[in-house]
Amino acid sequence: MKKFFQFVFFLALCATVGGGTAWYVVRKMQTEQASASANSVYTFASSSSKGASYRASFVPDADFTTVAESSVNAVVHVKTLYTTQLRGYTDPLFEFFFGPNVPQSRQQAQMASGSGVIIGSDGYIVTNNHVIDRAQRILVVLNDKREYEARLIGTDPTTDIALLKVEAEDLPTIPFGDSDALKVGEWVLAIGNPFNLTSTVTAGIVSAKARNINIIDSDMRIESFIQTDAAVNPGNSGGALVNTNGELVGINTAIASQTGSYTGYAFAVPTAIVQKVVADIRQYGRVQRAILGVQMLDITPELQQEASLTTLQGAYVANVVKGSAAQQAGIRAGDVIVGIEGTKIQSANDLRVAIGKTRPGDKIAVTILRDGKQMTLQVELGATLRYVS
Repeated sequence: MKKFFQFVFFLALCATVGGGTAWYVVRKMQTEQASASANSVYTFASSSSKGASYRASFVPDADFTTVAESSVNAVVHVKTLYTTQLRGYTDPLFEFFFGPNVPQSRQQAQMASGSGVIIGSDGYIVTNNHVIDRAQRILVVLNDKREYEARLIGTDPTTDIALLKVEAEDLPTIPFGDSDALKVGEWVLAIGNPFNLTSTVTAGIVSAKARNINIIDSDMRIESFIQTDAAVNPGNSGGALVNTNGELVGINTAIASQTGSYTGYAFAVPTAIVQKVVADIRQYGRVQRAILGVQMLDITPELQQEASLTTLQGAYVANVVKGSAAQQAGIRAGDVIVGIEGTKIQSANDLRVAIGKTRPGDKIAVTILRDGKQMTLQVELGATLRYVS
């Protein structure tokens, strides 16, 4: 009997110790899990749950609703009408019995659409040139569904910008912002009419600046796109890229995609270019552009070694046009242009964009490197060889 009670006592003791140990282990596991969950918000991790917590902690402070409300009414739907020539059709059976006949071509009405931004309360609207290219009739639909016939004031294929005018007053506008002041990582909104879905607003960040993607079909193209990951799709072209102050910083123009739809890469013409184009069209009826008169190259490691250059940054002057503004100012072949009016020039495209913002007769300071030494020359720009209108 005594052995029986000893056995029962031993079982009770084991149960107590085992239960305590199990409680300790479970409690320790719960504590570690709670600690890991709390730390996941603050640490980088490859897991989807921790990644989601990390992204959630980076919610922007900007009130997008206020920006959207102040901007959406100034973005319009641009509809264009044009005709295309269709090739005639010949019926083989008809030709077998009656001989060959001349196929008759016919015209078919087509419609395309995009977006535009009201920049003047008196009816001036900026959009992309490719939105209205070949258009025989242009219709503009406001956010409140009012519809107007638009008049084409002028175009600039080299920047893919066009200016329209509707006969209306007191229209809502978006003020111009400083696109040069944009920073990579800054939040922006894209507003437009993708897939004919009017007044669509998407958000993203500035992914890069001064992108040259060789999409504009012009020998004198000027590309310095703002790259953003805001969702932009067909129909957004000509719409607004707006900063968190509700200012227009770009005109959405293109996407990089293998499918034709948004994949994370969208591009906008910066307002630093748009404002110059619009001002020229309004004042002169066409864009006024100057030429420096140099043939320029990007500096590659191979060119750096071949030409014994001390830098990889800048625009290499391969040749100077005889009698040009560059020659008269003393610029020589072999020089490297590294600055225009205090702005750094890191590539040939940077130089092209900088000169594209000027007009014939403008005097600019051009900083060059020659034989490893830096100097600044004063250049009075000449007239462009041809205008593009």
